[in-house]
Amino acid sequence: MKDGSAVADIGPVINWIGLWTIVRREWSRLMRVPVQAFIAPWISALLFIFIFGFVVGGRIALIGGHHYLEFVLPGILMLNIVNAAFLQSSSQIYFSRFLRYVEESLVSPLSYAEMIAGVLSVVIVRSVITAIGILIIASLFGVTHIQSVWEFLYWVVSVSVVFGLLGIIIGLWANNFEQLTILNVFFITPLSFVGGVFNTVSMLPKWMQWVAYANPFFYFINGLRHAMIGFTEGSEWLGVGVTLALAVVMSVTVWRLFSIGYGLRE
Repeated sequence: MKDGSAVADIGPVINWIGLWTIVRREWSRLMRVPVQAFIAPWISALLFIFIFGFVVGGRIALIGGHHYLEFVLPGILMLNIVNAAFLQSSSQIYFSRFLRYVEESLVSPLSYAEMIAGVLSVVIVRSVITAIGILIIASLFGVTHIQSVWEFLYWVVSVSVVFGLLGIIIGLWANNFEQLTILNVFFITPLSFVGGVFNTVSMLPKWMQWVAYANPFFYFINGLRHAMIGFTEGSEWLGVGVTLALAVVMSVTVWRLFSIGYGLRE
């Protein structure tokens, strides 16, 4: 265990220089691959908006009192926020282990909380930039609406934190690149698509509706949709509670994994 880490993690003093060093290093790494980090999700979102929203949506009547493109945009936006947050933190941790520069952080005068905060800072920045780019693209189709800016920011930031923390866990666990992507391919993307990106829960068969309400992605998408167009199919407060509970549980888990050196010391 890192000497004095327990005291440092709960103490009032923050190593701002060390924290900024982590942020600057990871931002520099991120900007070496701007096409992968930003252009690719923007192009993907553009295709979703054009095909599912503009082409297909033009043949669909109003859904929930809104045009189909307005309805699907929050889901498309949330899908890209989740992917951006997860990929940023998981790759950041994995490659720091693979290239062994994580050892520099372990011997530095940084607490585990500061290391985690440094990772999440870049995660949030990447997610916000991704979201802004998609909103700009959507504005070209005249469907960028935000009814509550603060609620919108809450969902972008809180979901980024949740999946940033999940990405850290996977990045610590993975021993190869295939393991790094397995959760995204087999769990995150499928659950996102059945979480109400392209349809309302009422459009599902009765026997399948419970699946949507048991899916945390539904509450993320529903909350963002309420912030943007005012449409909701569930309790926003329940969604807030689910998000905060996941953030707390994963924060404690990540801190514990750092404290025992899981995946960090070999």
